[in-house]
Amino acid sequence: MPATDLRPLSGPTQLLVVERVGRRFPGEDPVLDDVSLTVAPGEIVTLLGPSGCGKSTLLRLAAGLDRPDHGTIDAPAGRIGHVFQDATLMPWASALDNVALPLRFEKVAKPTAHARAADALAAVGLAAAVGKRPRELSGGMRMRVAVARALVGDPALLLMDEPFAALDEITRFRLVDDLLRQRDLRRLGILFVTHSIFEAASLSDRVLVMTAAPGRIAAEIVVPVDAPRGAEFRADPRFAATVAAISRALAAATAPDVALDVSGASG
Repeated sequence: MPATDLRPLSGPTQLLVVERVGRRFPGEDPVLDDVSLTVAPGEIVTLLGPSGCGKSTLLRLAAGLDRPDHGTIDAPAGRIGHVFQDATLMPWASALDNVALPLRFEKVAKPTAHARAADALAAVGLAAAVGKRPRELSGGMRMRVAVARALVGDPALLLMDEPFAALDEITRFRLVDDLLRQRDLRRLGILFVTHSIFEAASLSDRVLVMTAAPGRIAAEIVVPVDAPRGAEFRADPRFAATVAAISRALAAATAPDVALDVSGASG
């Protein structure tokens, strides 16, 4: 199937506009039905819902890797970065060469690509790891390399599909805090997929809770604008209130026989 032709942005206030989008694969039940959402510059919007509700499909549509059966998608074509659950690094290449890969595909001269890749690695705390191969890095460090690779092209919009799911809780929250710093520095818009209620509450400006397939947006939980994010927020009483609100919304949107993940572990 050909990729979506991304149209010009609707306006300067939104990076991503998804309007009444539906998707059904041939011979299967609908995956998404009438989904609408927006992501603004500097905003982190998280999708949370049961497995199979279309979260990853929605990210593919937003990336232009697939096209909807109906509805429209406005996105910043050419300025989208991707981070997936698997870091998908080239095992034979150094961290520097892994991060520089998108620039090399764009025919950026090698010295320039390496300089920009080194800057991107330094931005995620891996300045000392430029020469290391993936096998020499921890899981959290490999994911940092993947984030650096997504950032090296200076995207406006970052699409992240359960990027921290395979990591332990301490590492996950460290990477959440790293991501928040990059969001603030770059004014990134981020559409983030997770199964973890705690991760969603810690990271997001807004959490969109989806129903089981066909996925629809069942609820929106807005984190208080004046609340901190990351580590500081996790020590704030409003964090527990946000977790509770997301849990209630997810329970209401999910079939009774689908278990909720309130432990912070992906499932």
